[in-house]
Order: sequence, then C-alpha cells, then structure tokens
Amino acid sequence: MGPMNTAKSLLVTAFTALATLAGWAGATSLARAADYEREERWAREVVPSIVVGDAVWLATPSRAKVLAILTLPARPAAGGVVVVHGLGVHPDWELIGGLRTGLADAGYVTLAVQMPVLAASASREDYSATMLEAAERIAAAVDYLRTKSIAKVAIVSHSMGASMANAFLARNAIDAWAPIGMFGPFAAPPREPVLDIVAETEIAPVRETAPARAVTLPKDACSRQLTIAGADHYFERRQKELVATIAAFLERAFAGRCATS
Repeated sequence: MGPMNTAKSLLVTAFTALATLAGWAGATSLARAADYEREERWAREVVPSIVVGDAVWLATPSRAKVLAILTLPARPAAGGVVVVHGLGVHPDWELIGGLRTGLADAGYVTLAVQMPVLAASASREDYSATMLEAAERIAAAVDYLRTKSIAKVAIVSHSMGASMANAFLARNAIDAWAPIGMFGPFAAPPREPVLDIVAETEIAPVRETAPARAVTLPKDACSRQLTIAGADHYFERRQKELVATIAAFLERAFAGRCATS
C-alpha cells in the first residue's frame, strides 16, 4: 500500500480520537511514543529523493535527530513557514511537498518537519500520545528559522498536523497560522491571525467541526475561514490555489495589516 492510501486509511480511524486535546499535556511517557524505526525508514527513502531543498536535522528533548527539509526562496525572504504534515507520512509527501516548494516560490523560507509517526497498525487512540513530542518538534523548527534571523514565522499545517499545531499553539506564540483540513475546536483562543482552510468536499469530521471554529476565530482583519472550491481533503487538484491563498494571507499578516481599525 502506498503512502497516500496508507495515510487515508489511517486518517479515518484517527479523527475520532482527536476530538479534543484535553489529555495530551498530562502524559508522561510521550518521549518514546513515536515509532523511530519507521521515521528512519522514511528518512532513508526521502532524503536521497529531495529535488528542491535540503535535508537538515533538528534536535529535540526526545530525539537527537529529526528530519526536516529546508527550502529557500530565490529572492530575499519575506518570512518563514514551518510546514506540518498529517498522519503517518513525511515532510516531502505529496501535498506537503507542494506546500513547502510552492511557498518558497512565493518568497518564503519553508521548513517541513517530520512529525511523530506510529506503526501502521496503531489504533486511533494511539496518536493522541504523540502530541507533546510533536510540540517539541514544532518548537525546534520555529527556533531553527528564528536562528536564521527570520523575524516573522508562520505555521502551515494539514489534517492531523493541524491538531498537532493546535496543541503547540495553545501554549506558544507565532506570527500567523494556516490550518488546512483541521478537525475539532481550537485548544485555546488563537493569539495569531488564523486562516482556517476547508476543502469543498471535506471528510465528515472536518466538515462537521468547522462551524464551531469559525465563531471563535480572532477578531482581526485577516482571520477567517475559507472554503476552496473543487478541493478534497488532500487538495490533489487545487494545490496552486491553496498555495496562492496562503501566500496572500501571509503577506498581509507579516506586513502587520491584520489589526482591526
């Protein structure tokens, strides 16, 4: 079974368990929750096949080497973007590869980071145990970009990656956030401009929880919930439109044009 089919089958079983993030912070055994051998297999497959961008390695409290893919724009950077993938895949997987390279073409430094993965047989409940380690990796990616003197940093996250970013942002600040195909409510009132992107033909758990998020978005001039016509959960035929929409949002947010008048 290929990465796309594996991700789709696992995604269906994972969403119910992520209805809330209430228990993630209290877990004490999260440092070894991820399947590191599977991550290493991903890295051995992904790194030699990178065409655009370069592999870098991040250190976190739980793992000394976490794969990330750094992609630089051809012109002076307008800011940085941490790209967070969804369930059981890797930082150059289909949609994620399109996001990291497309946003780099739009003028942003992108850093797509490997999120914790579990064995293919993991139950839907199991992935909630990876939230703390995911937050460590997102923090390391943000710090990496900041050490490169990138003043403005955003997170762009897809599916379960949006849930992982949601947990991270409940306790941390960022300059902008674009969750794509997110499931469930915000873990805490967002403190940054948020572009909440939903596909026209979303899977049911995303579609059913989107209205509750819409009414809790920040009351600024940039935050909104947006439906992209003709797209499914994986944006297979709408990647260019998705990238352009996010790039326009980031341009406005990074320029400080989100404050209400």
